[in-house]
Amino acid sequence: MARRDARNVSRYWCDRHVPGLSLLHADFTTHAYPPHSHEAFVVAVTESGGSVIKSRGVVEEADRSELFVFNPAEPHAGWMGRSRRWRYRSLYLTRPAIEAVARSLGVDAVPYFTRNMFGDPDLIADFLALHRALEAGRDLLGESELLIGGFGRLFRRHGSGGGRIAPPPRDRVLFGRAAALMRERQADSLRLEELAGALGLTVFQLIGLFKRSVGLTPHAYLTQLRLYRACRELRRGRPIAETASAAGFYDQSALTRHFKRCYGMTPLQFARAARA
Repeated sequence: MARRDARNVSRYWCDRHVPGLSLLHADFTTHAYPPHSHEAFVVAVTESGGSVIKSRGVVEEADRSELFVFNPAEPHAGWMGRSRRWRYRSLYLTRPAIEAVARSLGVDAVPYFTRNMFGDPDLIADFLALHRALEAGRDLLGESELLIGGFGRLFRRHGSGGGRIAPPPRDRVLFGRAAALMRERQADSLRLEELAGALGLTVFQLIGLFKRSVGLTPHAYLTQLRLYRACRELRRGRPIAETASAAGFYDQSALTRHFKRCYGMTPLQFARAARA
């Protein structure tokens, strides 16, 4: 994997319009994101350079002509590719934020996106303008119009409208039980054999269940749960060492390693952004 060199990464919360909205502004010269996911709905726009994105088993080159959209908990990976520099802006909307946007749009449910990249120049311009306006924070009315207008056009043009195709009932039930057990015991040293036994599966069948249901291995899924917990604890102001233990990481260095690999910043940078 490529050496990571984040020339400039900043993330901060922007709750002026909807609770749970945050922004990321990154400038990379060499960086690679391993397969990971976010609890939030993610929209990202490249300002300059480009990257390679892998999602749903498809590898695509992305540059300023593409808008990225990832559903909550959707696994994806990214790396620099042929570009020597990648500058991009992302918006992250947690469940309360996306529900607030949906209410403002007068829709009952947020559509599911069956693709991750859209060559839509108008929307790219909309979301760049929105991110920059929210970052500047000088015009509440203008920011609100950009926020609701941009997401309204995104949902109408590219949302599936029909929701996600659900897995077979047996898979859905088994995965729900597995995920609940992981959440309950995410701070423990949970073994695959133990989890598989609780579901009446072999370890191989358990791995297949997770791959079919969320596109991640059980270990990778558990790591994401722990990272989600770490983000919540850091936002509450909990010290990093205590956060690592509460989330289920072996120690602070393990938390930092996974956090930086998946989010492009350290827990300390994230905590500082949350305090700000």
